[in-house]
Amino acid sequence: MILKKELGQHFLINDHIAKTIVKTIETFQCKNVLEIGPGGGALTKYILKNPEIQPCFVEIDPDKVAYLKNVFPSINQKIICADILKLDYPFHEPAVIIGNFPYNISSQIIFKIIHWQKNIQGVIGMFQKEVAERIVAQPNSKAYGILSVITQYFFDVEIIMIIPPTDFNPPPKVQSAVVLFKPKKLLIEIASFTCFKTLVKAGFGQRRKMLRNPLKPYFTDRVLKDPIFSKRAENLTIADFAQLSFKMISIESKSKPI
Repeated sequence: MILKKELGQHFLINDHIAKTIVKTIETFQCKNVLEIGPGGGALTKYILKNPEIQPCFVEIDPDKVAYLKNVFPSINQKIICADILKLDYPFHEPAVIIGNFPYNISSQIIFKIIHWQKNIQGVIGMFQKEVAERIVAQPNSKAYGILSVITQYFFDVEIIMIIPPTDFNPPPKVQSAVVLFKPKKLLIEIASFTCFKTLVKAGFGQRRKMLRNPLKPYFTDRVLKDPIFSKRAENLTIADFAQLSFKMISIESKSKPI
């Protein structure tokens, strides 16, 4: 099987870990499961063995699609050869997403999942350990940033497994980690998601500066006198960003997508 570096392909070869990851699907009691980037089929074979699961597989590499169809004939009508970042949600009902996500687009995949978040029952994702640490990071830490705040607004997240490079082919130069995402039962109230994400992106865009500098375009001079603007973005909680969203000057027309 030919590996393509440009697609960030590092295939899991530890069957015990693959089986353990797939078993985590049971946490969500959801029949629909979307695997992103099945690649060599390490997770796929255990997903297909579970008769309670109705799976869909999305793989961008046509060579891997052909390989999977040859090795797992039952996958034929369940696999889509497409770029996950350009794909419409493939189910009519909620689903769990699972995958050894390509490390070069893992953050983009998270934002795609957030775009679908109303349909997502849970996520079991494998990431570069550094990215996983950013996903679960808390305020007042260097790892805490846009990815932390936006993800944790919608999901409770935790690292459930660390995987060494030797469990992959080819071995990556970094450790990997599996992150479990559970949808929050109650979201913090915000003025709008547009306002919220604009604040977060602008604040962390100049993370070493006090917030009154990067956020100046979005607040009146009177509001900017509040002591919270003497802090840096990494010092604010999700609730802090949420509260600030209600004090903003209207920015709906200025905001750009994530």
